[in-house]
Order: sequence, then structure tokens, then C-alpha cells
Amino acid sequence: MLTFETKPELNLEVMQFLYDDPQLGFQFLTDLTAVHYPAYKGREIAVVYHLHNLVENCRIRFKVFSPIENPDVPSATKLFEAANWLEREAYDFYGVNFMGHPNLKRIQNVDEMDYFPLRKEYPLEDQTRLDKDDEMFGRGGSFGFGDKATPDHLHTIPAAEKDVE
Repeated sequence: MLTFETKPELNLEVMQFLYDDPQLGFQFLTDLTAVHYPAYKGREIAVVYHLHNLVENCRIRFKVFSPIENPDVPSATKLFEAANWLEREAYDFYGVNFMGHPNLKRIQNVDEMDYFPLRKEYPLEDQTRLDKDDEMFGRGGSFGFGDKATPDHLHTIPAAEKDVE
């Protein structure tokens, strides 16, 4: 699947072009989600759009990245009504602020929640357990999530340190 990236402030222009151009015709929003990349400093939050040309049965994906301190992305609800709930879900779980959204609020978590549960900011397991390794899930001090330069020996707990019975 063709995947490309654009700046957050250009996402609506890109989607409008892909929608309006008669040769492209990407007029169906299949999915919209977010991803947290903690190792991508200054661009930790990605919003991922999956668009479909139903006539040619062709799909594309494009991403916009924003800093975790200011995860503002223009809302796609004016172009795709399906974006309404998808953006609310991305806000609810990742904290993406979709500017111009008609009703951006939590839909699955309680309003009193003061964090976003799918961000990789908290350990998955009790850190005192050696049989569980958060680094395999992109969390932990030595694991460079998304960093291909990280040496392989830092990706998991060495076998000698695991309590194997």
C-alpha cells in the first residue's frame, strides 16, 4: 500500500485533492487512527488515514506527525462524516486534538480520566518481574522503539537474567 507523509496543517488540502481529482478519486475514508512513537522526538503522535478509491479498488495511507506537547491536527469531518467517531476515538485514546471537530469528547473512557491509555507512557507489567519484558512492546528505558540503530542486545532481557524454571 502506498504510504506517504504530510504536515498536519496540510492534511485537509491533501485529502481534498485526493477526493476531488477525477483520476485519483479517493472518496472513502476506510479508517483513521493514531499511533504513539515515543522515540520520535518532536513528532511522537501520528494520525494515520486510510483512503479508498472504490471505483479502481485502490487504497492509500498517509500520515501526519505532531509533537506530544501539542497534538493539534485539523479535523476531517467536513470532508468525511465517518471521521467524526474515528477522530473522537483517536482523541479518547491518544489525546489528538482535532481542531474544528464538531463534538470532540471522550466516547469510550470516563470523562474524569486525565491521561490517554494507549500512549506508551506507562509500563505494561510490574517492573520487578523478570519474566515480563515491556521492551518487547516498545516500552522501557533501553528499547529504541522505531530506532533501527539500537543494538539487538538492548531489545530484550538477556536469557541469563531471566528467571527460567
